[in-house]
Amino acid sequence: MEIKTHMLADKELLGEVVEVEEGFAKVMLKTSQKMVVDKLGLVHGGFTFGAADLAAMIAVNHPNVVLHRAEVRFKAPVKNGEVVFAEGRVAERNGRKVKVEVKAYTDKTVLEGFMYCYIPEKHVLED
Repeated sequence: MEIKTHMLADKELLGEVVEVEEGFAKVMLKTSQKMVVDKLGLVHGGFTFGAADLAAMIAVNHPNVVLHRAEVRFKAPVKNGEVVFAEGRVAERNGRKVKVEVKAYTDKTVLEGFMYCYIPEKHVLED
């Protein structure tokens, strides 16, 4: 399936799309030292969130899709060197609004919840 959005997303920061089908996407994020926030190797949660966001955007797969809001919970920490998989699955469509269920995991669930996406008529940066 052709990916129609977020094609320039940095694979090192947000992850790489490893699976995509209608209404579903899976992203793999390889954590690294530059994501670490302390001497114990804790990865900043923003990277996990970013991978989940990318999975949600690709699950919707529209060139203009944007994140409107998110309701997610961090369930467990991620440590440097772990590989995070993030999945987005369209749960509900209502016109231009799309609710996407997201889950990120290593050998355990690290984030789960919903991302609420919106598809404007034109790209948010277009005049």
